[in-house]
Formats: sequence, structure tokens, C-alpha cells
Amino acid sequence: MNRISLSVALVTRNRPASLERTLKSLQAQKIQPDEVIISDDSGQEYSLDVERIAHRYGCRYIRGPQRGLYANRNHVALACSGTHIRTMDDDHEFPEGHLEKCTQAIEQDLDTIWIIGEHYPGDADPSGPPPCPGQLVARGFSVAPPDPENCWAISDGATIYPRSIFDRDIRYVESVKFGAGYLEFGSRLHWLGYRIRQLPTTYILHHYDPSARSLMDTEAEMAARFFAMLCHSWIYQPRIANKLLSILEMTKAFLRHGHLARRSAAEALEQYRVHRRSLEKFRTA
Repeated sequence: MNRISLSVALVTRNRPASLERTLKSLQAQKIQPDEVIISDDSGQEYSLDVERIAHRYGCRYIRGPQRGLYANRNHVALACSGTHIRTMDDDHEFPEGHLEKCTQAIEQDLDTIWIIGEHYPGDADPSGPPPCPGQLVARGFSVAPPDPENCWAISDGATIYPRSIFDRDIRYVESVKFGAGYLEFGSRLHWLGYRIRQLPTTYILHHYDPSARSLMDTEAEMAARFFAMLCHSWIYQPRIANKLLSILEMTKAFLRHGHLARRSAAEALEQYRVHRRSLEKFRTA
């Protein structure tokens, strides 16, 4: 069997202290990845500190594209050389044996996309089995999959991808800068025939801080949600029920948010049209 190599593709923006906590936790793992690449979308006031921290922990540092979260995820994934790519965020910590469990999962099934659940500081039992990450539904949000062994859920910062996915020119949609873009990605990968499974034997500890998110833009987040709904209900799972639920949800948003929702819908529709054309190469492959 060909040798498996695991790359960590870590994205960061304006959080050097949080990044250092993540790298310290990663370095404490008994098994280490073959490489750790940090793609930094930070502003100038943070980038020097981030670069120093990356080098201190023996990581490869690259500047991010400064075009949003999903452009940064693509950027760092394409810089990786491993057979498999483990996405990572700068606000995560890891239990003992985490990377060992990741490696075991890859060896079990080289072609699977493995998703990893999370706990939060303060959870009643942060060492117990984590809930499965959610999968997209027609109304534009995520729910727990009925079958974590075969689903379209994505844990955006804690998923193991075969490198071959990115070699096939499959990417996050970069016009969606933040928000539900990762949910669309999971639904698309399922549509393309990939198996997505939860890795239930490990988890991440997510130090989520809602005041320190990489983007705070209600209109962009709503557009991302509308985009994911359109792709899911009109391309990947184009059932009548899905289309009706998406239309109903968008109508509710128009009534509640007025011009903001209509601008978001117009942006999402343009993104959807461009994206649908980009998928033609996969339909005919």
C-alpha cells in the first residue's frame, strides 16, 4: 500500500494567541502530521506575530489571499503535499491520541471524507462522544444526519479530505466568503459520489468566541445561506419538497428583512448561476 501522509491545512486571521494555543495542543500529540501549513489572512498589525508563532512551532507559513474564509481554505489546501488534508482552525484544541485516531481512520478507508465532531469548554462531559456535525437541509441550515456513516455533513475546520478531491479541481466556492459555504460543499461532495463519515472516536475542543469571528456581515451571511439552499434544492437534491421549502424560507426572509434579504437573494442567485455553469465538467465526466 502506498504511504499515507497527512497535511494539516490551518487557516488563521487576527488571533495569534488563539493560534498559539492550537499549535501547542497539536505539538503535544504523540503522532505528528507530516506537515503543518498555516495560511494567514491577518491584517498587518497581527501578521508578524502570527508568522513568528508559526515558525516557533516548526510550521510552514504562507500569506492568505485576503478574499474570505473559503478562498483561504482553498489556498492552504492547494499548498499541501500530503495524500490527505486535515482542515484546522486557530481556535481548536485536541484530546490525547487525536492524530492517531485520524491516521487510523484514513488507513481504514483511504477514499472517505472523515468529519470530526466538537465539544465546547464548559460542556457537561467534554470527553464523551461528540455529536455529529450537521448537514444542509433545504431551508438553509444544518441538522444532525440520520446516518453519520453516510451523509453530506462537513465539519468545516475539522475534516479529513483525500488530496485527490482538490486535484480534481473541486473547491470551496470563493465568492461565498463566509457562512454556509461549507454546508454547500458537503452537499456537493455527496452529489459527486464521495462518502462522508463521522470519525466518532475523537473530537476537537472548540474555543468559539462569537465576538471574534472572521467576518461580521449579515447581508453576506444571508447570501451564503440562500446560495447553499439554491444549490442543494435545485442541483444536488432537486426534489419538489426541497424546492418548496427553500422558496418558503426565502419568502419568510423577504417579509422579515425586506431590502436586505432581497439584496442577499440577488447576490446568491448570481453566485448560483456562475457555480451551476462551473459544474458542467462534472456532469459530463
